[in-house]
Amino acid sequence: MATGGPGGTMSIHALHDDHGRTVRYLRLSLTDRCNLRCLYCHSNARHQCIPHEKVLRYEEMIRLVQIVRGMGVGKVRLTGGEPFARKGCDDFLLRLRQRFDDLDIRITTNGTLLEEHIPLLQRIRISAVNLSLDSFDRETFARVTGRDMLPEVLRALDAMLAAGIRVKINAVGLRGINDGQLADFVHAAMTLPVDVRFIEFMPMGSDTLWSPENFWPASDIRAAVEQHVRLVPLGDANEGQRGPARMFALEGGKGRMGFITPLTNHFCLSCNRLRLTSDGHLRTCLFADREYPLRPLLRHPKVTDEHIARVIAQACKSKPVGADLLAAR
Repeated sequence: MATGGPGGTMSIHALHDDHGRTVRYLRLSLTDRCNLRCLYCHSNARHQCIPHEKVLRYEEMIRLVQIVRGMGVGKVRLTGGEPFARKGCDDFLLRLRQRFDDLDIRITTNGTLLEEHIPLLQRIRISAVNLSLDSFDRETFARVTGRDMLPEVLRALDAMLAAGIRVKINAVGLRGINDGQLADFVHAAMTLPVDVRFIEFMPMGSDTLWSPENFWPASDIRAAVEQHVRLVPLGDANEGQRGPARMFALEGGKGRMGFITPLTNHFCLSCNRLRLTSDGHLRTCLFADREYPLRPLLRHPKVTDEHIARVIAQACKSKPVGADLLAAR
């Protein structure tokens, strides 16, 4: 049972799709704006920000979280763009925690604006921070992101660890760019209590540099890592095995290492997530073009939470298998 908006209360069953998957996880984009221009994301020249009036208000985001919380979603990851590039992000995080005391709240950030917000992350009991960090080399970092801001990111990393915040470092594997820097990532996982996770570069648009030549498959990354350290597989009961990453302990190390393989060994059949863009479009699959516009519903004075919940449930029902979509391209 969940409290409704206009119209009172609602009772909606958990989110299931036609493939037998249950959705329990929402990735919520707070903004499309970012202070970096990562070459695997989009180009500087062509990116146009969503007009302010089309971006969901924080109140609308909280309403959406309340609706899906009543449908069994227990984890919300806040993403961007860069979440902390949006004004008022701290107040939103506080309100989200105050409204949903038992919600698993996580955040993905590039870390460049993060350091001053770390006390707030402690206060709201953030479950984990995913830190996008594709190189520990300053020159390579600037090449990948378009900004010379590695020192800011490393200060934020140190501060989070000092504050006892769980950190997952996400690195996109880029052949010819950061493939010669594996020793740095291994050193981080050996000496710090962090998860270092390599993600296969995905062809997510025409404005990136994706090509077969710079694609670095996870099997090759793992083989290269094993030249530096022995990887110890973790059992299925381990928390890391419930997500998309296949996680390993490092013999003699403080941290762990993982590999996320959306292309070479997809995990689509266990996908349990929905995505909501900052302008209010629901996406049921990362590889699908279809979106479901929720912003008009949220802004219509007569549309109830129950109606919105039914729209979400119907969209979820036809959630595709992303690997099938990729194979058909």
